[in-house]
Amino acid sequence: MRRRADLAETMEQTEYAAALVPNLAPVATPPQGDTAVITPSDLADLTARFFRVLGDPTRLRLLSLLLDAPTGECSVGELVVALDAPQSRVSTHLGCLRWCGLVHTRREGKQVYYRVADPRVRELLVLGDAMLRAHATSVASCNVVSYRFQASWEEWNDTCSAKH
Repeated sequence: MRRRADLAETMEQTEYAAALVPNLAPVATPPQGDTAVITPSDLADLTARFFRVLGDPTRLRLLSLLLDAPTGECSVGELVVALDAPQSRVSTHLGCLRWCGLVHTRREGKQVYYRVADPRVRELLVLGDAMLRAHATSVASCNVVSYRFQASWEEWNDTCSAKH
């Protein structure tokens, strides 16, 4: 169970994000007359947080599976099988994607179905793939951002070339 301080911090973050992004519905309405000052640093922090949502391989695979699903949606069970991952891990990542507004859910009996909430997600992933293809060697060798997987660039390139 979450502590009150954690809940308060989450509410403050949500209100903060709502002040930065007008399309986000705030959890609580700020007092009359309060206006948020959006600094370039604040916007950079929120943008970095957005990209951290996309910075996890499991979440990227989930989004790809959902985008490629013939019906446009998948049940949690289908995603668990497709990823060959524990249900708890898949649910945790789906929860993150849902909280951040990238996926929507639909319940049918005991089954929960997920679908991509915003068509721009596909565009973003396609653009990311194109940029990665152009800069894969540099990304793979970057010392600042760790390359979690030890597959060589040649192996990755061969796999991608076989797909296209």
